[in-house]
Amino acid sequence: MTTSRFDLISVLTNTALFASLSAEEVRTLAARTTRKHLQTGEQLFSEGESCHGLHIIATGRVRIYKTSASGREQVLAINQPGESVAELPVFDGGNYPASAMAIEETEIAFLSQRDFRAYCLEHPEVALKVLSVVGARLRRLVGIIEELSFTTIRQRLVAVLVKLAQTAGTPTTGGTEFQLPATHQELAHQLGTVRELISRNLMRLQAEGLIDVDARRIVVKDLKGLSALLEAAN
Repeated sequence: MTTSRFDLISVLTNTALFASLSAEEVRTLAARTTRKHLQTGEQLFSEGESCHGLHIIATGRVRIYKTSASGREQVLAINQPGESVAELPVFDGGNYPASAMAIEETEIAFLSQRDFRAYCLEHPEVALKVLSVVGARLRRLVGIIEELSFTTIRQRLVAVLVKLAQTAGTPTTGGTEFQLPATHQELAHQLGTVRELISRNLMRLQAEGLIDVDARRIVVKDLKGLSALLEAAN
């Protein structure tokens, strides 16, 4: 079993929620914080479970998701190092509204519900930052609802491809090349569909001469044409 040995003070200092605390306040908080280590695919918590405290990602990544009765998964967020997880149920006393799983080897700093609430009472600026984080998450969830309600799978996939081409693409003689950051299955979870439809739509875009597909390697041959599909939809 792997033992987590990351520096708690460094993790807390680099977390937005606690950036305003003094060095002494961070040391006091670190003394009340414990470490957790998760293997790839290991559950951090499941929807409906009681919330016992705040999780802060030290290393790795955590997928936040909901699962339908039929087993279909919708990804709500992929949380990165420095981000906190499950702030809201720490305050409202409710159960976790979604599940969380490590998508790679991950280390977590954990602060109990009682200690975190006490710190927020002692340091109102921390509570204000929690509101800011929760507000940003709410905006993201509204965006997901809009996407699922008002766009097709093809439109959502094209939007992802255009964004990746613009932000992570490398110009080549054949077009703009990049690697999908997730498998077709993971991409399907993020876009609210199934893997088969992701693969089918990628093949359609390839047949239309807009992209080339080789597993997770994508070459956008016609970025203007791909972008035009979004503009036409809007």
